[in-house]
Amino acid sequence: MTFEKLPSVEYTEIGYSKQDWVATITIQRPEAYNAYSTRALIELAAAFREAAFDDEVAVIVFTGSGTAAFCTGGDVKEYESLYTQSPHDYWKYMGLFSAYIESILNTGKPVIARVNGMAVGGGNESHLACDLSVIAEHAYVGQVGTRVGSVAAGGATQWLPVFVGDRRARWMLMLNRPVPAYQALEWGLVNEVVPSVVKDGEFIVHATPEQIALAKKNRDGYSIDLSKLDEAVDGLTRDLIEQFPECTRYTKEQVNFWKGLAWHQTVGHARDWLSVHYTSLEPLEGMGAFVEKRQPDYKMLRHRAASGGSSEFRWGPYAKTCPSCGARYLPSEFLYCGKCGHPLSDGKPADTPASAE
Repeated sequence: MTFEKLPSVEYTEIGYSKQDWVATITIQRPEAYNAYSTRALIELAAAFREAAFDDEVAVIVFTGSGTAAFCTGGDVKEYESLYTQSPHDYWKYMGLFSAYIESILNTGKPVIARVNGMAVGGGNESHLACDLSVIAEHAYVGQVGTRVGSVAAGGATQWLPVFVGDRRARWMLMLNRPVPAYQALEWGLVNEVVPSVVKDGEFIVHATPEQIALAKKNRDGYSIDLSKLDEAVDGLTRDLIEQFPECTRYTKEQVNFWKGLAWHQTVGHARDWLSVHYTSLEPLEGMGAFVEKRQPDYKMLRHRAASGGSSEFRWGPYAKTCPSCGARYLPSEFLYCGKCGHPLSDGKPADTPASAE
């Protein structure tokens, strides 16, 4: 088997194309704002490997479909429906995610993030994994982990201090506020900002938030145009092609030192902690609220802990035993046995087998 004939993966949620020494990998899930599913992670890792091993590829461009989103990270609806129900499977999912991120780091070729829309959560981590990043002016970057019951330990906690410094990293990770395009440039998160808002066919440089909002809605003559984004990305690809490939590959490896050090020292720990964390109330409430399109009840967990209750278990710790049927590990807040229906109203967390069998 030659490297040119690796086992193929059918691309159903991403696009892969190759022309003039450039491979373009596109997340094609616009209905989910280009959030990656479990399947998409498998396809993305395969696509970056395909480009890495193809000697007809010198540069890789990574982007999302449409104008709304580059990538918004993991599919929270999938998290809520699958991984909060089977947390140990999230450990497997994180293995796929790690392989995807490492497929970008280990291509041996420069990867350009073409940020065509918001890069949020794992989308921000994805563009941080790339070597260069060009962002459309209407786009922004940011994290959302602590807002939805997760931790951005898939690259953000590791790399943001390297990119923007400690204080700004904490600001992004703890407050989850969006970072507009020009602020992202000032902070060193991207290499270039290009105009993308047009009014009656004319580009507006440094569009106001109000103009960006109108353009996203195609109102009052405003719209989004990504032609200058493509021009900027094409300019970078042309310059990168005119470099020696072996020197470029080793330069990438050397510059990746701090990213690789932070990543490999922490990602295994994060994988295990997150899979355990998915058994707790925070992701249930945070991701459930996202799916239900409501505000999470953050203070509810704080009140439960402050009043002596459990902020980890939905119905309290598994502390009761049914005096009738002997069922054990019943939640402490249950008033009736979930197996036989017998009252548990004494409120005592009796964790001993019942005498009546």
